[in-house]
Amino acid sequence: MNNPTWNTKLLSTLVLALLLAACKSMPMVDKPAAVEDKSLSAQAVTKPAEAVSADTSVVKEVVVDGNATTSANNPLKDPNNILSKRHVYFDFDSDAVKAEFRPMVEAHAKYLSENRSAKVILQGNTDERGTREYNLSLGQRRSVSVKKSLNLLGVQDAQIETVSFGEEKATGACADEACSKQNRRVDVVYENE
Repeated sequence: MNNPTWNTKLLSTLVLALLLAACKSMPMVDKPAAVEDKSLSAQAVTKPAEAVSADTSVVKEVVVDGNATTSANNPLKDPNNILSKRHVYFDFDSDAVKAEFRPMVEAHAKYLSENRSAKVILQGNTDERGTREYNLSLGQRRSVSVKKSLNLLGVQDAQIETVSFGEEKATGACADEACSKQNRRVDVVYENE
């Protein structure tokens, strides 16, 4: 016969395990991202956001113009700006955003927060391993993972669309891991680009 104490202990253990699993991810707002402006002289240094206001001799003001089409005026097209980086890469069979991509995600979040009319499409991709259905699901989980990171940083849902291409945009049959790594990504694509 079932013992009520045993059931209570089992239920308590399950609830605790679920709570711990729900708390395992950490938000990406630990500290401000360091920003590097490579267009400045060789003496310019990467500085955290707090230090930038203290020394303005090497800081270049960037004006964001939603109608700009040249790389000189549009930070999204400037190859020296972190916003020109558009790929978040993932480990095999994972949808966790790696710490090395946090500064890039934070920069895109800041841009989207400051430009409420800007919209982004997050395109999830996988390598060719796995079934088509599994890869579509994994690609979607990856794009949603980046979306959640952007949401935590203040970007509105209306500015973000997620889509999965699965293995459809893979670079072909990969013979080695280096090739497969390039396919496990989310592409950040701004609307009307």
